[in-house]
This record gives sequence, C-alpha cells and structure tokens, in this order.
Amino acid sequence: MVVEHALISVTPGREADFEAAFPRAEAVISQADGFRWAELTRFVERPSVFLLLVGWDSVEAHTEGFRGGPLFGPWREVIGPFFAHPPVVEHVTAVSGGIGPAGG
Repeated sequence: MVVEHALISVTPGREADFEAAFPRAEAVISQADGFRWAELTRFVERPSVFLLLVGWDSVEAHTEGFRGGPLFGPWREVIGPFFAHPPVVEHVTAVSGGIGPAGG
C-alpha cells in the first residue's frame, strides 16, 4: 500500500466551504479501484492549508487509475474551486509502525 500525501492550500476565507464540500469529493474518490481510505487534516499554524492522506493499493491505482480515469473530473469539480493553487502531491510508504487512517 502507498499513501498519497496532498498538501492543499485553500483560498483564505473559503476553508469552511472546502471542509463542507469534502464529503462529496470523498464519495467520488472512494469509488476508484485501489482506493482504501482518506483522511483530511488541517494545519493549526496555517489554517488555510490542509493535508489530505489517501491510501491506495499502489501508485498506479492513484496516478493511472484514478487520475487517468473518469472519476478525476468530478472529484476536481467538487474541491478544485477552493484551491489557492494546485496541490503538491507525493506518495509515501511505511518505514515503521505502518500507515493507516486515524482510528483504524
């Protein structure tokens, strides 16, 4: 399993709207093959910045399957309007202790 690490800067003043829209976006991404879980967190020191973690079966499930497939457009339509600039996305794997959603 890999975890997508997406640093999302939201236009200041639109944070609450972004948080309210996220469940709709999660409903879209959760339909993707290889999707395992998603967790959205918000920085305390930078309240307009969010960290989205998404568990995938593989990097390809994210990059080729989801981003290259029909679900990416609807996903981006829901949350893209809140972006101050494009998210910074990378993938990580566990070195120690495992990676997984909070409480799971």
